[in-house]
Amino acid sequence: MKKYLLDMTVTSNEPLHHDYCLLKLTTEQPLPEMIPGQFVEVRVDDSPSTFLRRPISINYVDRIQNELWLLIRLIGEGTRRMARYKAGETVNVLLPLGNGFSVPQKPSSPELLLAGGGVGTAPMLYLGESLKKVGFTPVFLLGARSGSDILQREDFEKHGSVYITTEDGSMGEKGLVTQHSILKEKTFGQIYTCGPKPMMMAVAKYAKTAGIPCEVSLENRMACGFGVCLCCVERTTDGNVCTCTEGPVFNINQLTWQI
Repeated sequence: MKKYLLDMTVTSNEPLHHDYCLLKLTTEQPLPEMIPGQFVEVRVDDSPSTFLRRPISINYVDRIQNELWLLIRLIGEGTRRMARYKAGETVNVLLPLGNGFSVPQKPSSPELLLAGGGVGTAPMLYLGESLKKVGFTPVFLLGARSGSDILQREDFEKHGSVYITTEDGSMGEKGLVTQHSILKEKTFGQIYTCGPKPMMMAVAKYAKTAGIPCEVSLENRMACGFGVCLCCVERTTDGNVCTCTEGPVFNINQLTWQI
């Protein structure tokens, strides 16, 4: 897929939580094709300690408004600078990068499970909309520490049913994503997941035990986006590969996780 280096304009930058913001960008021309699960690399200007671009998952592509949404977790100088972008500012973005999620050909059920934890919920929004457009029924399972950490719930509800787990029980069911009762009540044709590695490994183990195809989106550190810096190497059944070029989405059968 062709890659683009674009100067994009900030249309809005909304704080969603003390640790997250939703950055929306646009261009004069129609946005290029992007697949759910791909990511972008954002150049962070006016930040002396930030030399490399920051990899951010594609949260959503609004074709009507011609906007790219990026859900950003504020964890360092680069992302905190991005949280201060104002409407009208110009941001340089390299996109789209990596390989995205696949669309199942003949699933055993039209209901597909999209499980996300923390900022790993980000790629699930665009994926859910895309799957719904081709006739599937997305079921979102969102996990967080507490109810205040659940982000974009209303956006997810536009595209499918939403189930929630929180570690403190303040919203949805108390516990971890893999402990939600929906996993015992429904049969899914395919599972997609993104979030902390222990969560993804638990979801992958559930999928393998249940015989359900499963894809995970890895969150390895991806500094360059081209497989040059070797920061994001992941061990697979085909040997070591760069997550930024061969992923970030992998079928769990490709990974060497002990599941």
